[in-house]
Amino acid sequence: MGNNASGRDGLSLDTDTGHLEHHLGHAGTHSHFLAAVLLTLGFAMVEAVAGWWSGSLALISDAGHMVTDSSALGLAALAAWLARRPPSSRHTYGLVRLEILAALFNGLLMLALIVWIGVEAVQRLAAPTAVQGDTVMVVAAIGLLVNILVAWRLHHGGTDLNTRAALLHVLGDLLGSVAALVSGVLIYTLGWLWVDPALSLLVALLILVSALRLLRDAVHVLLEAVPGHIDLDEIARGLARIPGVHSVHDLHVWSLSSGQVALSAHLDLEAMDDWSRILEEARTHLRPFGIGHATLQPEQMP
Repeated sequence: MGNNASGRDGLSLDTDTGHLEHHLGHAGTHSHFLAAVLLTLGFAMVEAVAGWWSGSLALISDAGHMVTDSSALGLAALAAWLARRPPSSRHTYGLVRLEILAALFNGLLMLALIVWIGVEAVQRLAAPTAVQGDTVMVVAAIGLLVNILVAWRLHHGGTDLNTRAALLHVLGDLLGSVAALVSGVLIYTLGWLWVDPALSLLVALLILVSALRLLRDAVHVLLEAVPGHIDLDEIARGLARIPGVHSVHDLHVWSLSSGQVALSAHLDLEAMDDWSRILEEARTHLRPFGIGHATLQPEQMP
């Protein structure tokens, strides 16, 4: 937690001393996003042409996935850049919530892609089409290497929801490359044309689970729900146990963005003269919960 400032009216604000570190972290995240966009978009063009020429749904869906990834990563890069802007008189918390909006949009984009892949896969299973297995193998192997490189860069770029959303796209695409590679091998060696749409459908189902989880987390933040790792009752009990505190009310805990937790509460005090000590003990109690911005309002008992 950061430094506290107390005004004459008794209002205590805990400022976020990690704000600069958060912005510096976003600078590195932004560069990782840009590199990921260039790599993903570049190979998507190659894979789209190869998929059309070879007749492989696995390659076409993977190419479409990579194009979606490019737009998603581009949006994530923009959100990461905007989130570095300092707070203003209009946006007093800055623009950190853009990360959550980008994650929500990316999750919805993934659902749309999953539906498209599912429909195409079912149609191909009903009426298999010829696929050039050797071309699929070569292109899928190169795509796998590209996706591993992009995933590695994003993995070292941060752990916020925005980065998780972008990484989800890339990991889904990596699974698509694996499916395309296996498909190419089986078609080339055994002539199993049904494998191409079947593996595409399997990958779509696997991505669906992660996409729904991502959407749940993003909506959780937007609804300003209590973060999952925080026990609100435990915080209230700890604050109420501080000597000199009679009761705690109007307690709220929410996420500004992933990794940034805020709190506000009113403390009924037995004596205002004890506020400095109580404030320090409250900070000590809240620190293990990772709350970086707390507003505590002392109120004199009648």
